[in-house]
Amino acid sequence: MLEYLAMTKNISLINSHFSTNLVDDLVPGIPQAAYIHIPFCRRRCYYCDFPISVVGDRGKSAAKMIKDYLAALIKDIELNSSTQQPLNTVFFGGGTPSLLSPQQLGQIIRAIALHFGIANQAEISMEIDPGTFDRDRLVGYLDAGVNRFSLGVQTFDQSLLQVCGRSHTLADVMQAVNIIKQLEIDNFSLDLISGLPHQTLKQCQESLAQAIEIAPKHLSCYDLVLEPVTAFGKQYQPGKAPLPNDDDTAQMYRLTQKTLTAAGYEHYEVSNYARSGYQCRHNRVYWENQPYYGFGMGAASYVAQKRFTRPRTRREYYAWLEAGAIIEPPEMSATDYLLETLMLGLRLASGIDLTQFNQHTLKVIWSCLKPYYHRGWVEVVDPDGNLLDLKHRDSISNLSGRLRLSDPEGFLFSNTILSSLFEKLE
Repeated sequence: MLEYLAMTKNISLINSHFSTNLVDDLVPGIPQAAYIHIPFCRRRCYYCDFPISVVGDRGKSAAKMIKDYLAALIKDIELNSSTQQPLNTVFFGGGTPSLLSPQQLGQIIRAIALHFGIANQAEISMEIDPGTFDRDRLVGYLDAGVNRFSLGVQTFDQSLLQVCGRSHTLADVMQAVNIIKQLEIDNFSLDLISGLPHQTLKQCQESLAQAIEIAPKHLSCYDLVLEPVTAFGKQYQPGKAPLPNDDDTAQMYRLTQKTLTAAGYEHYEVSNYARSGYQCRHNRVYWENQPYYGFGMGAASYVAQKRFTRPRTRREYYAWLEAGAIIEPPEMSATDYLLETLMLGLRLASGIDLTQFNQHTLKVIWSCLKPYYHRGWVEVVDPDGNLLDLKHRDSISNLSGRLRLSDPEGFLFSNTILSSLFEKLE
């Protein structure tokens, strides 16, 4: 997730020398979610800094590359096996997981089921790209156990697809959608990106209208993040032409929120919208700061209050596995956990539960957030979801309910709000 990755990088920049009385004993439980990284792509998109391996049209050499990686991936799963809890969610991301055959994907799912267990009614999600699958291939993924698909459209404008360096065309997008519709797949999502070079507000609106017409149960709508190592990061400067300026990108965000909520989608997270009952259960694990396993090169895990990212290249990843896949990350401090709980939880429209924090923590939080409350960017609701009037309160201590950012303005200024919050807690 583009925004999620950008925000989690900020954690490493935070000085963690805080008073331990800011938090109670907030200890996450045993992981019941797993992310599986499939790194292969036909080409690297111009905004992408994910750990991937470009296979292009290399035929036999690509087939061997994928076969070797799958062997390593399954070894990774075996070395870290656990029978403590069956998994409630499994997410195949990338890269382009739909470059795997159904048989290869099924091989991974069987390994997960054998070494961890998969719960009944588990959500098994898979990212798929237009132009990388046909009807038979998608049927094969369904037969292997996938029950949720995320289609990487990014934009319905052909010229912008080319600007992004995407390997698919608009015709590929529509063909992919037709296959999904023919198979009557109910639980699927579309990914869109705004703030692209040369993108106009009209183009954004037209993509949203096309997405609504397709009627997916879920939409992820990300703002472009310029990473320094990417083609876009080297070529463009934030806010400067041909990128939309800050006002235009803010208008795109407001337009997206207004258009999709009017069409009946719930804006449940900064960048995500869903019909009732179709929120992404796996991604909520991240936003609720719950533990999860990560397998594959560059995959992140959060287990036993420790975060660890596997090596980002195939060569380093294979060497790490051969050396025994030793993981010795430092244990996260209670204050680090507090900061991540705030950063991730405030991305959710439901916000964070006030009762999980002690009174001193709430006092510190409110002293920072009260100015933003008066701007209408921060809200507090009671257990029934009713807005509380806190204009004359100096504290939110002894309140039950939830703290959240307003939609859309609070979400738009979330980085400003969170930066202030981190400085106050420092």
